[in-house]
Amino acid sequence: MPGHYKAANLLGSRHALDAVTRHLQLLDRLQQAIGGRDRDELLTIGTRTAEFLGWLNQDLGDFDRALFWSDRAMEWAQEAGDDVMAAYVLFRKSNQATAQRNAQKAVSLARAAQRSVGATHRIRALAAQQEAQGHALMGNPRFAQAKFDEAHEIAAAPDDSHADDALDLAYCTPTYIEMQRANCLIELGDPHTAVGMLEAELQVLPPVYRNDQGVYLSRLARAYAVSGEPEQAATAADRALSIAVDTESARAMSELTAAGKALQRWSAVPEVATFTRPLALMGSGSPLDH
Repeated sequence: MPGHYKAANLLGSRHALDAVTRHLQLLDRLQQAIGGRDRDELLTIGTRTAEFLGWLNQDLGDFDRALFWSDRAMEWAQEAGDDVMAAYVLFRKSNQATAQRNAQKAVSLARAAQRSVGATHRIRALAAQQEAQGHALMGNPRFAQAKFDEAHEIAAAPDDSHADDALDLAYCTPTYIEMQRANCLIELGDPHTAVGMLEAELQVLPPVYRNDQGVYLSRLARAYAVSGEPEQAATAADRALSIAVDTESARAMSELTAAGKALQRWSAVPEVATFTRPLALMGSGSPLDH
């Protein structure tokens, strides 16, 4: 699994999808054929693998498959009595709801994750920022900022617990929390502040998170575009597009599409045209020429 995590982070979810799918299919067959403690152990491995497969499908834009595997992960976690994994899947399902702009469901699932008996230090931080995103979608900046502050405080505090070490939670850092806050500030009408935060946090983002870098650069481009700075927006968007083409991230492409729409009124600006032309080709299914 650590190898699969690294491949998805660095090269994109497509590079891990087939191998993880085959792995999970094998685990499913095995757990149906045996019982007792061996089956419990397989369920524990299976729930982590299913959760990750749900994430891979979400990153690639297949929400039906993402939801299917997240639901399977929850089922197996409950069978195995894995409270930590059950709490984490609640956070992940909240994340899926946010991505589909279902604010009420995002908040409800995030709150469920925070009060879960299996919620570790890092899971509570992740769930708190997820609740903040839901509040931002509903247009409640005060509640959103309060939950982001709470999430940042939890993520920054020392944690000696190892209850969630089997999960890929290295990304749960103050940097991650602030990246999510910046994205919500665009939604809440403060793109100038979002630009500064995204620029600063991108400077300290570890290189291994290349897939996420494409997403954050796409958001930076959108923030610049909404702020009325088309040249800077196009520069960030061009960098993001290069990564998005390699990683096939639907998350990044969704943000780039939004940036492209915000840049339409500056279509005569040379830097903007340099970005919007290949973006339009990708939208039409045509191959890029660079």
